[in-house]
Amino acid sequence: MAFSFSDFAATDGGVTLPALGKIAVVGSGAVGCYYGGMLARAGCDVTFLMRSDLAVVQERGLTINTGGESIHVAAQAKETSREIGPCDVVVIALKATANGALDEIIPPLLHAGTMLVTLQNGLGNEEYLAERWGKERVAGGLCFVCLNRTSPGVITHFDHGSISVGEYGRGISPRVEALVQALGIGGIEAKAVEDLVCERWRKLVWNVPFNGLAIAANGATVADVLEDEVLRTEARGLMEDVRDGAARLGYEISKEFADFQIERSWSMGKYKASSLIDWEAGRPVEVEAIWGEPLRQGRGAGAQMPRLGLLYALLKKVAKS
Repeated sequence: MAFSFSDFAATDGGVTLPALGKIAVVGSGAVGCYYGGMLARAGCDVTFLMRSDLAVVQERGLTINTGGESIHVAAQAKETSREIGPCDVVVIALKATANGALDEIIPPLLHAGTMLVTLQNGLGNEEYLAERWGKERVAGGLCFVCLNRTSPGVITHFDHGSISVGEYGRGISPRVEALVQALGIGGIEAKAVEDLVCERWRKLVWNVPFNGLAIAANGATVADVLEDEVLRTEARGLMEDVRDGAARLGYEISKEFADFQIERSWSMGKYKASSLIDWEAGRPVEVEAIWGEPLRQGRGAGAQMPRLGLLYALLKKVAKS
Protein backbone atom coordinates (compact mmCIF):
# COMPACT_ATOMS: atom_id res chain seq x y z
CA MET A 1 0.00 0.00 0.00
CA ALA A 2 1.44 3.35 -1.00
CA PHE A 3 1.64 5.90 1.77
CA SER A 4 2.88 9.47 1.57
CA PHE A 5 2.56 12.16 4.22
CA SER A 6 3.24 14.76 1.54
CA ASP A 7 -0.17 14.20 -0.07
CA PHE A 8 -2.97 16.44 1.13
CA ALA A 9 -6.75 16.53 0.81
CA ALA A 10 -9.24 19.37 1.31
CA THR A 11 -12.09 18.94 3.78
CA ASP A 12 -15.61 20.11 3.04
CA GLY A 13 -14.93 23.24 5.05
CA GLY A 14 -12.05 24.22 2.81
CA VAL A 15 -9.41 23.37 5.42
CA THR A 16 -6.41 21.52 4.06
CA LEU A 17 -6.17 18.19 5.86
CA PRO A 18 -3.06 16.02 5.65
CA ALA A 19 -3.91 12.72 3.95
CA LEU A 20 -2.75 10.51 6.79
CA GLY A 21 -4.47 7.50 5.28
CA LYS A 22 -6.12 4.84 7.40
CA ILE A 23 -5.66 5.25 11.18
CA ALA A 24 -6.24 2.62 13.85
CA VAL A 25 -6.51 3.41 17.56
CA VAL A 26 -5.38 0.56 19.82
CA GLY A 27 -6.40 1.09 23.42
CA SER A 28 -9.71 2.89 23.16
CA GLY A 29 -9.98 4.20 26.69
CA ALA A 30 -10.10 7.87 27.61
CA VAL A 31 -6.84 8.90 25.92
CA GLY A 32 -7.28 6.83 22.76
CA CYS A 33 -10.89 7.89 22.27
CA TYR A 34 -10.16 11.56 22.92
CA TYR A 35 -7.27 12.00 20.50
CA GLY A 36 -8.61 9.47 18.01
CA GLY A 37 -12.03 11.11 18.21
CA MET A 38 -10.56 14.53 17.50
CA LEU A 39 -8.72 13.11 14.47
CA ALA A 40 -12.03 11.67 13.26
CA ARG A 41 -13.67 15.03 13.89
CA ALA A 42 -11.01 16.59 11.63
CA GLY A 43 -12.06 14.26 8.83
CA CYS A 44 -9.44 11.52 9.20
CA ASP A 45 -10.28 7.87 8.52
CA VAL A 46 -10.11 6.47 12.07
CA THR A 47 -11.12 3.00 13.32
CA PHE A 48 -11.08 2.14 17.02
CA LEU A 49 -10.13 -1.31 18.30
CA MET A 50 -12.68 -1.91 21.08
CA ARG A 51 -14.15 -4.64 23.23
CA SER A 52 -16.13 -3.42 26.25
CA ASP A 53 -17.64 -0.35 24.53
CA LEU A 54 -17.88 -1.90 21.05
CA ALA A 55 -21.66 -2.33 20.76
CA VAL A 56 -22.39 1.12 22.20
CA VAL A 57 -19.94 2.92 19.92
CA GLN A 58 -21.04 1.00 16.84
CA GLU A 59 -24.63 2.01 17.57
CA ARG A 60 -24.23 5.56 18.91
CA GLY A 61 -20.69 6.68 18.08
CA LEU A 62 -18.41 8.49 20.52
CA THR A 63 -19.32 11.46 22.66
CA ILE A 64 -16.58 13.81 23.89
CA ASN A 65 -17.64 16.36 26.50
CA THR A 66 -15.20 19.25 26.39
CA GLY A 67 -15.24 23.00 26.95
CA GLY A 68 -18.95 23.11 27.72
CA GLU A 69 -19.99 21.30 24.54
CA SER A 70 -20.73 17.72 23.56
CA ILE A 71 -18.98 16.58 20.40
CA HIS A 72 -20.48 13.57 18.66
CA VAL A 73 -18.20 11.47 16.48
CA ALA A 74 -19.69 8.79 14.22
CA ALA A 75 -16.83 6.45 15.05
CA GLN A 76 -15.88 3.26 13.27
CA ALA A 77 -15.12 0.45 15.73
CA LYS A 78 -14.03 -3.16 15.36
CA GLU A 79 -13.41 -6.00 17.80
CA THR A 80 -10.16 -7.36 16.34
CA SER A 81 -7.18 -5.90 14.54
CA ARG A 82 -7.68 -8.44 11.75
CA GLU A 83 -11.08 -6.86 11.05
CA ILE A 84 -9.37 -3.47 10.75
CA GLY A 85 -6.52 -4.66 8.54
CA PRO A 86 -3.35 -2.84 7.46
CA CYS A 87 -3.23 0.86 8.38
CA ASP A 88 -1.00 3.82 7.65
CA VAL A 89 -0.94 5.05 11.26
CA VAL A 90 -1.48 3.02 14.43
CA VAL A 91 -2.06 5.08 17.58
CA ILE A 92 -1.27 3.01 20.68
CA ALA A 93 -2.99 4.14 23.86
CA LEU A 94 -3.00 0.91 25.86
CA LYS A 95 -1.60 1.00 29.37
CA ALA A 96 2.07 -0.01 29.35
CA THR A 97 1.11 -2.93 31.61
CA ALA A 98 -0.72 -4.44 28.60
CA ASN A 99 2.19 -4.22 26.14
CA GLY A 100 2.35 -8.01 25.90
CA ALA A 101 -0.98 -7.95 24.05
CA LEU A 102 0.56 -5.89 21.26
CA ASP A 103 2.45 -8.92 19.96
CA GLU A 104 -0.88 -10.29 18.73
CA ILE A 105 -2.65 -7.01 18.00
CA ILE A 106 -0.07 -5.13 15.91
CA PRO A 107 0.96 -7.51 13.07
CA PRO A 108 -2.43 -7.48 11.23
CA LEU A 109 -2.33 -3.66 11.24
CA LEU A 110 1.04 -3.38 9.50
CA HIS A 111 2.11 -2.73 5.94
CA ALA A 112 5.57 -1.69 4.79
CA GLY A 113 5.14 1.97 5.74
CA THR A 114 2.96 1.82 8.85
CA MET A 115 3.78 4.41 11.50
CA LEU A 116 3.39 3.33 15.16
CA VAL A 117 2.64 6.22 17.54
CA THR A 118 2.65 5.40 21.25
CA LEU A 119 0.74 7.72 23.58
CA GLN A 120 1.66 5.61 26.61
CA ASN A 121 3.05 6.92 29.87
CA GLY A 122 6.57 6.53 31.20
CA LEU A 123 9.77 5.24 29.64
CA GLY A 124 10.50 2.17 27.53
CA ASN A 125 7.47 2.00 25.25
CA GLU A 126 9.20 3.21 22.08
CA GLU A 127 12.00 0.72 22.73
CA TYR A 128 9.42 -2.08 23.07
CA LEU A 129 7.89 -1.24 19.69
CA ALA A 130 11.24 -0.69 17.96
CA GLU A 131 12.62 -4.06 19.07
CA ARG A 132 9.64 -5.87 17.57
CA TRP A 133 8.65 -3.91 14.47
CA GLY A 134 11.58 -1.66 13.62
CA LYS A 135 12.82 1.69 14.89
CA GLU A 136 11.94 3.37 11.60
CA ARG A 137 8.21 2.88 12.28
CA VAL A 138 8.15 4.36 15.77
CA ALA A 139 7.06 7.77 17.03
CA GLY A 140 5.54 8.92 20.29
CA GLY A 141 3.15 11.46 21.71
CA LEU A 142 3.13 13.08 25.16
CA CYS A 143 -0.39 13.93 26.27
CA PHE A 144 -0.83 16.67 28.88
CA VAL A 145 -4.52 16.25 29.58
CA CYS A 146 -7.14 15.65 32.28
CA LEU A 147 -9.90 13.35 31.10
CA ASN A 148 -11.79 10.20 32.06
CA ARG A 149 -14.09 7.68 30.42
CA THR A 150 -17.27 8.52 32.32
CA SER A 151 -19.60 5.94 30.71
CA PRO A 152 -19.53 3.59 27.70
CA GLY A 153 -18.65 5.61 24.62
CA VAL A 154 -18.43 8.88 26.59
CA ILE A 155 -15.21 10.75 27.35
CA THR A 156 -15.21 13.81 29.61
CA HIS A 157 -12.36 16.26 29.15
CA PHE A 158 -11.77 18.32 32.29
CA ASP A 159 -8.67 20.42 31.67
CA HIS A 160 -5.59 20.92 29.47
CA GLY A 161 -5.23 18.68 26.41
CA SER A 162 -2.05 19.55 24.53
CA ILE A 163 0.08 16.88 22.86
CA SER A 164 3.73 16.85 21.78
CA VAL A 165 4.64 14.43 18.98
CA GLY A 166 8.12 13.32 17.92
CA GLU A 167 10.03 10.60 16.14
CA TYR A 168 11.89 7.96 18.14
CA GLY A 169 15.60 8.74 17.78
CA ARG A 170 15.13 11.15 14.86
CA GLY A 171 14.27 14.78 14.28
CA ILE A 172 10.95 16.21 13.17
CA SER A 173 9.67 14.47 10.03
CA PRO A 174 6.96 15.24 7.46
CA ARG A 175 4.79 12.47 8.90
CA VAL A 176 4.98 13.96 12.39
CA GLU A 177 4.19 17.41 11.02
CA ALA A 178 1.19 15.97 9.17
CA LEU A 179 -0.14 14.27 12.29
CA VAL A 180 0.31 17.46 14.32
CA GLN A 181 -1.54 19.46 11.68
CA ALA A 182 -4.45 17.00 11.64
CA LEU A 183 -4.72 17.10 15.44
CA GLY A 184 -4.78 20.88 15.27
CA ILE A 185 -7.62 20.82 12.74
CA GLY A 186 -9.52 18.55 15.14
CA GLY A 187 -9.15 21.12 17.91
CA ILE A 188 -6.09 19.83 19.80
CA GLU A 189 -3.16 22.05 20.77
CA ALA A 190 -0.38 20.01 19.18
CA LYS A 191 3.31 20.53 18.43
CA ALA A 192 6.15 18.58 16.86
CA VAL A 193 9.26 18.09 19.02
CA GLU A 194 12.88 17.39 18.12
CA ASP A 195 13.74 15.24 21.16
CA LEU A 196 11.04 12.78 22.17
CA VAL A 197 12.98 11.31 25.10
CA CYS A 198 13.52 14.73 26.65
CA GLU A 199 9.78 15.37 26.35
CA ARG A 200 9.10 12.06 28.12
CA TRP A 201 11.25 13.19 31.07
CA ARG A 202 9.43 16.52 31.09
CA LYS A 203 6.11 14.72 31.38
CA LEU A 204 7.48 12.62 34.21
CA VAL A 205 7.97 15.84 36.18
CA TRP A 206 4.17 15.81 36.63
CA ASN A 207 3.35 12.12 36.35
CA VAL A 208 5.81 10.85 38.95
CA PRO A 209 4.51 12.95 41.87
CA PHE A 210 0.84 13.37 41.09
CA ASN A 211 0.09 9.81 39.92
CA GLY A 212 2.33 8.31 42.61
CA LEU A 213 1.22 10.34 45.61
CA ALA A 214 -2.41 9.81 44.61
CA ILE A 215 -1.96 6.11 45.41
CA ALA A 216 0.55 6.43 48.25
CA ALA A 217 -1.80 8.87 50.04
CA ASN A 218 -4.68 6.41 49.65
CA GLY A 219 -6.80 8.15 47.04
CA ALA A 220 -5.52 11.73 46.89
CA THR A 221 -6.83 13.91 44.08
CA VAL A 222 -4.69 16.61 42.49
CA ALA A 223 -6.32 19.17 44.80
CA ASP A 224 -5.59 16.98 47.84
CA VAL A 225 -1.89 16.91 46.98
CA LEU A 226 -1.69 20.64 46.38
CA GLU A 227 -3.70 21.70 49.43
CA ASP A 228 -1.74 19.53 51.88
CA GLU A 229 1.57 21.23 52.69
CA VAL A 230 3.38 17.95 53.35
CA LEU A 231 2.16 16.33 50.12
CA ARG A 232 2.83 19.48 48.09
CA THR A 233 6.39 19.63 49.45
CA GLU A 234 6.88 15.95 48.66
CA ALA A 235 5.56 16.50 45.12
CA ARG A 236 8.10 19.29 44.61
CA GLY A 237 10.86 17.06 45.96
CA LEU A 238 9.91 14.26 43.57
CA MET A 239 10.06 16.76 40.72
CA GLU A 240 13.61 17.60 41.75
CA ASP A 241 14.53 13.91 41.69
CA VAL A 242 13.18 13.66 38.15
CA ARG A 243 15.03 16.80 37.09
CA ASP A 244 18.27 15.42 38.56
CA GLY A 245 17.91 12.07 36.80
CA ALA A 246 17.08 13.76 33.50
CA ALA A 247 20.03 16.17 33.77
CA ARG A 248 22.52 13.37 34.35
CA LEU A 249 21.23 11.73 31.18
CA GLY A 250 21.67 14.96 29.24
CA TYR A 251 18.11 16.34 29.38
CA GLU A 252 18.02 19.71 31.11
CA ILE A 253 14.67 20.61 32.67
CA SER A 254 14.49 24.00 34.34
CA LYS A 255 13.31 24.66 37.87
CA GLU A 256 10.84 27.10 36.32
CA PHE A 257 9.27 24.24 34.36
CA ALA A 258 8.71 22.32 37.60
CA ASP A 259 7.22 25.43 39.22
CA PHE A 260 4.91 25.78 36.22
CA GLN A 261 3.70 22.19 36.62
CA ILE A 262 2.65 22.97 40.19
CA GLU A 263 0.89 26.18 39.22
CA ARG A 264 -0.95 24.74 36.21
CA SER A 265 -2.26 21.88 38.34
CA TRP A 266 -4.40 24.07 40.60
CA SER A 267 -7.03 24.37 37.87
CA MET A 268 -7.48 20.56 37.82
CA GLY A 269 -9.27 20.61 41.18
CA LYS A 270 -10.45 17.21 42.43
CA TYR A 271 -9.23 15.43 39.30
CA LYS A 272 -8.21 11.80 39.82
CA ALA A 273 -5.00 10.86 38.01
CA SER A 274 -5.26 7.84 35.72
CA SER A 275 -3.06 5.64 37.92
CA LEU A 276 -5.34 6.30 40.88
CA ILE A 277 -8.39 5.25 38.86
CA ASP A 278 -6.66 2.01 37.86
CA TRP A 279 -5.56 1.34 41.45
CA GLU A 280 -9.02 1.95 42.90
CA ALA A 281 -10.51 -0.38 40.30
CA GLY A 282 -8.00 -3.12 41.14
CA ARG A 283 -6.37 -2.92 37.71
CA PRO A 284 -2.61 -3.07 37.08
CA VAL A 285 -0.75 0.24 37.50
CA GLU A 286 2.17 1.29 35.26
CA VAL A 287 4.61 1.07 38.17
CA GLU A 288 7.64 0.10 36.09
CA ALA A 289 7.09 2.51 33.18
CA ILE A 290 6.36 5.61 35.29
CA TRP A 291 8.50 5.05 38.42
CA GLY A 292 10.76 2.02 38.02
CA GLU A 293 12.39 2.72 34.66
CA PRO A 294 13.11 6.42 35.33
CA LEU A 295 14.64 5.42 38.68
CA ARG A 296 16.86 2.78 37.07
CA GLN A 297 17.98 5.08 34.27
CA GLY A 298 18.61 8.02 36.60
CA ARG A 299 20.56 6.00 39.15
CA GLY A 300 22.49 4.36 36.33
CA ALA A 301 23.66 7.83 35.33
CA GLY A 302 24.68 8.73 38.90
CA ALA A 303 21.56 10.36 40.37
CA GLN A 304 20.49 9.43 43.92
CA MET A 305 16.73 10.08 43.54
CA PRO A 306 15.87 9.14 47.18
CA ARG A 307 12.25 10.28 47.13
CA LEU A 308 11.53 8.46 43.88
CA GLY A 309 13.24 5.36 45.28
CA LEU A 310 10.95 5.36 48.33
CA LEU A 311 7.81 6.05 46.29
CA TYR A 312 8.68 3.25 43.86
CA ALA A 313 9.17 0.81 46.74
CA LEU A 314 5.80 1.80 48.27
CA LEU A 315 3.97 1.48 44.96
CA LYS A 316 5.41 -1.97 44.34
CA LYS A 317 3.92 -3.01 47.68
CA VAL A 318 0.41 -1.63 47.22
CA ALA A 319 -0.27 -1.74 43.47
CA LYS A 320 -0.55 -4.51 40.92
CA SER A 321 1.84 -4.03 38.01
